[in-house]
Amino acid sequence: MNVSKSVRQHILDTAQLIVSHKGFTAVGLNEVLQAADVPKGSFYHYFSSKDAFGVALLDNYFESYLNDVRQIFQEPKASQRQKLMRYWQCWIDNQTQQTEAGKCLAVKLGAEVADLSEPMRLALDRGTSQIISVLAAALDRGIEDGSLTIDEAPERMALRLYALWLGASVMAKITLTTVAFDEAMLMTRTLLGCAEQN
Repeated sequence: MNVSKSVRQHILDTAQLIVSHKGFTAVGLNEVLQAADVPKGSFYHYFSSKDAFGVALLDNYFESYLNDVRQIFQEPKASQRQKLMRYWQCWIDNQTQQTEAGKCLAVKLGAEVADLSEPMRLALDRGTSQIISVLAAALDRGIEDGSLTIDEAPERMALRLYALWLGASVMAKITLTTVAFDEAMLMTRTLLGCAEQN
């Protein structure tokens, strides 16, 4: 059981690196299995279809991403405002640096697969909803600790901010500049009532 689970995880980890660079539809299963050094015939032992594989890929990505996000918000010596600003800076770093970990799959696959695969669209919806919930909880704590001032419900603000940053990520891909991220950071600081703070 552990061997099966580790092979399945190895396939997903390998696929995430490839898909984060090329997209989902441009990547064939053979490419992933060759890169993972897994026999082609064993794929269906782990995944019932390419759609099921895509769902597993997204679920795995969001689980790892949410663990990283939660670590940012568990930093004991920082205010919620500082943690949120660190989260957005990590977002910029992930989208602008060439890293082995690859890019955000929500950004990369959101528009690509949402119209092509209902199961993958639902996986994207689940994952992004969880991220928005974590952000809303951080905003709520920021109001409590006095480090943030916002004029609307944390849930609505979290959705607004997440949508802003998804859009900025797409614009950064189109323009090949960081201008959209600079604007998103400025707007984020304004929306959170910390435009004048560090």
